[in-house]
Amino acid sequence: MRRAYFVVVVCLVVFSLQLFADQVTLTNGDHITGTVVKSDGKTLTLKTELAGTVEIKWSGIKDFVADKPVVITTAADKPPISGTVTTKDDTLVVASTSGTVNVPKADVTALRSPADQEAYEKALHPDLLHGWNGGINLGFALTAGNSQTTNLAVAVLADRKTTNDKLSLYFNQVNSKNNAPGAVPSTTANNVMGGARYDRNLTPRLFAFVNGDFMSDSLQSLDLRALLGGGLGWHAIKGERTTLDFLGGGNYTREKYSTFTRNFAALTLGEEFMHKVRLSTVINQKLNFYPNLSNTGEYRTNFDLGTVTKLSKWLGWQNSFSDIYVTNPPVGKKKNDIVLTTGINVSFTH
Repeated sequence: MRRAYFVVVVCLVVFSLQLFADQVTLTNGDHITGTVVKSDGKTLTLKTELAGTVEIKWSGIKDFVADKPVVITTAADKPPISGTVTTKDDTLVVASTSGTVNVPKADVTALRSPADQEAYEKALHPDLLHGWNGGINLGFALTAGNSQTTNLAVAVLADRKTTNDKLSLYFNQVNSKNNAPGAVPSTTANNVMGGARYDRNLTPRLFAFVNGDFMSDSLQSLDLRALLGGGLGWHAIKGERTTLDFLGGGNYTREKYSTFTRNFAALTLGEEFMHKVRLSTVINQKLNFYPNLSNTGEYRTNFDLGTVTKLSKWLGWQNSFSDIYVTNPPVGKKKNDIVLTTGINVSFTH
């Protein structure tokens, strides 16, 4: 008797959970139960208990019921509508606090949970100190005894993205010294780079950018290279796991070496690639080409390749390779500067 009573209770609980869960009926007659998460007007994302997160094409949905309030966005000049949802033919029937509203399925541009809608609205106009993501890379080596050297590599990368723009900051420094008595040179590497770039979306694919880059390299006798530029960019690939951007524009460059100073205008041509390998490793690659417009045949290239592999939520292992090539360095200096670093990565979000 007790066992039968227990079975009845379990069945009632399961039935009640399904009763108050969101339900989707497909055009082939199948039913999926879960929680409506979001929609971009093309697919509906449903979080299920057994199958995890499922994406369903709108064209494959016959009916769906959202028992918990969701936020529906239609035209850009109309306010969002919030309420529970049922469907009737090709229309969403939204039961809001102000009454029932019928929304044609074809007019839906976005559907979000209240929490996602709040996060989306904050992303449109975030505070300047919020919305930052990035990481700090650290590498250090020390030798003693027959050799006495210190090597330090520090890199900071941070960006702040909204739906309309992106602000990126970076800083790199590599410093190496030979501390053995009488060692010449005592400083074997002293390279400092930093800069910022601001992107503004003009269309979903096209964006404008302005940037400033600064660099010093004591072993190349470069006191300071300052570059100020801007131009247009194109999102050739814009996905969650892979992105590919092409850049084109112009810049003004001032180079101050220990023996001379030169100023010139140059083109900015580049590409940037990012790919996530599964969930643990991110590959970033950049190539920039700066042909001198004042003296044709002279140019500079910057190539960067880096990987970060997550070891935990905030800790990872990083590797980076950088090659800076200048066609006309000071007399007696090499054209290439190559930097290879490895170490830990500490990620942050604010």
